[in-house]
Amino acid sequence: MISFTQLQQRASQRWLIGLDNQQLIELAAQRVQALTHLSASRTSPTVLLAASDPVDFLAGLIAACSLNCPLFLGNPQWVEAEWQQVLALAEPDVIWGAEKWRSAKVRRQGSRNPKPQPGWIMIPTGGSSGQIRFAIHTWETLTAAVRGFQAYFHVEQIHSCCVLPLYHVSGLMQFLRSFVTGGKLAVLPFKTFEQHLPDLPDLELHELHPSEFFLSLVPTQLQRLLHSPTVEKLAAFQTIFLGGAPAWASLLETARAYALRLAPTYGMTETAAQIVTLSPDDFLQGATGVGAVLPHARVQVCDSTGGAASIGEVGSIMVQSCSLMLGYFPDATQATEFQTDDVGFFDAVGNLHIVGRNSQKIITGGENVFPAEVEAAIRATGLVRDVSVVGMPDQTWGEAVTAIYVPSSPEVNISALQTAIAPQLSKYKHPKQWIVVDSLPRNVQGKINYDMLKQIL
Repeated sequence: MISFTQLQQRASQRWLIGLDNQQLIELAAQRVQALTHLSASRTSPTVLLAASDPVDFLAGLIAACSLNCPLFLGNPQWVEAEWQQVLALAEPDVIWGAEKWRSAKVRRQGSRNPKPQPGWIMIPTGGSSGQIRFAIHTWETLTAAVRGFQAYFHVEQIHSCCVLPLYHVSGLMQFLRSFVTGGKLAVLPFKTFEQHLPDLPDLELHELHPSEFFLSLVPTQLQRLLHSPTVEKLAAFQTIFLGGAPAWASLLETARAYALRLAPTYGMTETAAQIVTLSPDDFLQGATGVGAVLPHARVQVCDSTGGAASIGEVGSIMVQSCSLMLGYFPDATQATEFQTDDVGFFDAVGNLHIVGRNSQKIITGGENVFPAEVEAAIRATGLVRDVSVVGMPDQTWGEAVTAIYVPSSPEVNISALQTAIAPQLSKYKHPKQWIVVDSLPRNVQGKINYDMLKQIL
């Protein structure tokens, strides 16, 4: 388990880049003291941590874990309705961050919610669908993911460059990989990283040398960096993980042209981040998909009968892993396998390919259409800056394939788009409705907020 003692032992090391290590130690000590005082009157107080400042967040995380307190991680950007939902579910004894809600009075008397167990770490997921859930993890599930990472990449110390939110599993695991293995951790706001990319080795950031670091990006971040005049600097990083949302073919082709050591990944909050990763060497040699399964996991593609699908056969994805969550709070089912919402296939060399999500599948005129395929074809035209495809109710077709897009220029019209995708998609997959917008509602992981998208529609 993470301990405050471990943090103190690293006081003299130059391991924390972009943040003040001494400030972290002092603030973590204050948090430990506050929880110790609170523990005197109750057993294992429940902590809700939603600090936007990275030092504040890490101090709260280390303090809560040191005292084995149940811990809920929160998004500082949640709106009031989401906060009300989370407070009713978590019933925290103490709230760190989210100043507006810090003094919220949560009454346990008469509550039917079970109190979380000591050592549980609840990580938020599902907010983009409108219903926030918390995946229950433990020190054992999270460190299993770290060990699997070490074995797959053949590294002892893991140096991470984090430009993603720490409350999200993708950011949290970057901290844990570095802290658990004695590696370095660089925490930089993405805007800072983007602006200072050419000068990273020269900044006073405790000798951040990209060749030593694993960097994690979501597709929208990579797209911005690829359009930067200093994109070549990305090639210095040891590995650049790409996940969180589907990546489109043209994005990957451009990254390969710049010789970026990209590693497309597949994973989720429920599995403590990545369980499948394409190695950078394979990516640069032209391999596609999201790669091979990491040592700590087992992934099976199931056919319509529930059996193992054949090579190249599309089916639903089932996961077994020692990094698998216990369940969604408060239901700690401790399931041995997890049926994902994802659909994909394995190719002849064992690489996994993700086709789309079952819940987003569009059934139009009796045909199945996966939005990711249509979005990829539209992006490949170069006529849009962003696009999302959904199914809209239709009296004739059941659902009509609908494209909501941001044109790359005012001259782009529907006729041009229809002509451009004609060689790439069967006719039934073509959007029947095209809707122009100024921007699409995406979260920091690059995922579409479908509640907001429905409001736009």
